[in-house]
Amino acid sequence: MADAFTTRTIDIATGSKETVHDLTAACAAFLRDAANGRDGLLNVFVPHATAGIAIIETGSGSDHDLLSVLQDLLPDEEDRWRHRHGTPGHGRDHVLPAFVPPHATLPVIGGNLELGTWQSVLLVDTNVDNPRRQVRLSFLG
Repeated sequence: MADAFTTRTIDIATGSKETVHDLTAACAAFLRDAANGRDGLLNVFVPHATAGIAIIETGSGSDHDLLSVLQDLLPDEEDRWRHRHGTPGHGRDHVLPAFVPPHATLPVIGGNLELGTWQSVLLVDTNVDNPRRQVRLSFLG
């Protein structure tokens, strides 16, 4: 039972602009070590109050569309937000996890992440004040 749960934290450089960072390859690499061909669940969690995890298509512009929609829904106008520290409009970053949650739990079959054909696991970070993020990957199986 000791190998039923395995967890690892990875560091991601997000830089100083809004970003969508693809975590799919890192999830697959983690599962190669942790799942060892077993079925189970992968939980992806970002322990930050201003970032989230999304499962969407990338590479066709959807990642940029997501950032555009978030900008429309949560504009970075300073006078709109009561939470006012950091760069102007930073209050929006603290609302982001209500729209893009800080976690996702995904099925693992035979040690492989079971995503749909065009799905990717993404870190969504609109907070330009934090250039580095941590993501915790946990396998239960």
